[in-house]
Amino acid sequence: MATTTGSFIAGGIAACGAVTVTHGFETVKIRLQLQGELQSKAAAPRLYKGVFHGVGVILKNEGPKGLLRGLGCAYIYQMTLNGCRLGFYEPIRKTITNTVYEDATYQSFGINLFSGAASGILGAAAGSPFFLVKTRLQSYSPFLPVGTQHHYKNAVDGLSQIYKSEGIKGLYRGVGPAMVRTGFGSSVQLPTYFFAKRRLVKHFGMEEGMPLHIASSTASGFVVCCVMHPPDTVMSRMYNQTGNLYNSAFDCLYRTVKTEGLLAVYKGYFAHLARILPHTILTLTLAEQTNKWMRKVEDRILSPELKAKI
Repeated sequence: MATTTGSFIAGGIAACGAVTVTHGFETVKIRLQLQGELQSKAAAPRLYKGVFHGVGVILKNEGPKGLLRGLGCAYIYQMTLNGCRLGFYEPIRKTITNTVYEDATYQSFGINLFSGAASGILGAAAGSPFFLVKTRLQSYSPFLPVGTQHHYKNAVDGLSQIYKSEGIKGLYRGVGPAMVRTGFGSSVQLPTYFFAKRRLVKHFGMEEGMPLHIASSTASGFVVCCVMHPPDTVMSRMYNQTGNLYNSAFDCLYRTVKTEGLLAVYKGYFAHLARILPHTILTLTLAEQTNKWMRKVEDRILSPELKAKI
């Protein structure tokens, strides 16, 4: 394992590579989540009818640029979120495990869950303003709008407009649901990945390498999507609102279920799965490779004493 700083950089690089491939599905997911907001199922128009229909409609009306709205902001967010999530997971896990069991190598599923959630929450809090702007950029459509529309020229313009009109508080609108959503996802992503990895090695004799990384991250991706999607829907709506449409995350959840039905919190699930599965596979698989690369770089340029400090 690279140093904490090295793992932060490696995790961010891996996540940026993954988001480049999966960003279009994230755009479709957000529009599906906002479609029919606070409208009964019968009254809500279905401008986007599913994952591939959504991709087709956006490409037809807005071109590739429409699918890739907010990609620059997504890079900054991914560097922040996954840098924290992948960089802080092992230090937190080792510290707690060493305190409780006096053996940092011991694997406790409960401690692993807590460590994943804690590292994810830190990343979500740090990257929230960028996710806010990214969500609003992706929801904007001059042809088939859904939800509240925010017209920003780019990420910098979005951050500037929000700060001027709402201040710091506006930039951190929806940070609560974001931390819950990422805490849910992170609590299971890395523990599930390493659990699947150990089981595959033990029961199927798989060896360290790309096939093992892909299989383990596939299992992790399915679990993450199931756990994370309801709070993800709440977060998308909280981020995209103008004014105070929802008083809180619980108000958003309550009104969504009351007006649109229980399954409304799973709107855009398959678009989310189409994004999170390859995103998880690419992020965790690339993270394994970038961590190896960072270790080699650090071994060349850092002394053992300095490595221990960072």
